[in-house]
Amino acid sequence: MSMPEKGSVPDFELRCARPSDADDIAVAHRDSIRSIGPGFYPPEVVGAWAAGLTGDVYVKAMEGGEVFFIAIGAIDRTPAVLGFASDYLIEDARYGTSVYVRGAAARRGIGSALLRLAEADAIAKGATSIHVEASLAGVEFYKANGFEEVARGETRLMSGRPIACVFMRKPLAASGPSHAESRQNSHHP
Repeated sequence: MSMPEKGSVPDFELRCARPSDADDIAVAHRDSIRSIGPGFYPPEVVGAWAAGLTGDVYVKAMEGGEVFFIAIGAIDRTPAVLGFASDYLIEDARYGTSVYVRGAAARRGIGSALLRLAEADAIAKGATSIHVEASLAGVEFYKANGFEEVARGETRLMSGRPIACVFMRKPLAASGPSHAESRQNSHHP
């Protein structure tokens, strides 16, 4: 894949995913895990992490209310999903997200752009915070995007295998004026 020089942003389009995108999301997800994951996990964990990620996983998630946003660009002049972010309700006003970008497209602003879409969608639905079970590969990305570490531990892969992760949280600003702005703009008789 021919990528622009470091510091420039590749051409890509962002949009909400449809069920017809599910297979391409799965390909991007597996690529992200297999290309970035080995820097943080042993081969057997990377293999278990990527196993079972087929299009039907994302279709079922969409049917369950999870929203996916995708970045589409070119790999060797062929259109492809470069990455995705998801947004889903955990409970009350707590939402979850995950962001994955293909290794060849990483560190180009794609993940941050996708995360902003997921955050905006969560805020529009009334979210007050977003929570992630960040892979060790994603911790610095999430920190750079305003998440704070809550705890370290393990989560379970689809296979049931445990994987080390960092539990992270980001408080979200409600849409509309802040409380301070509301006070400044109110007129008292």
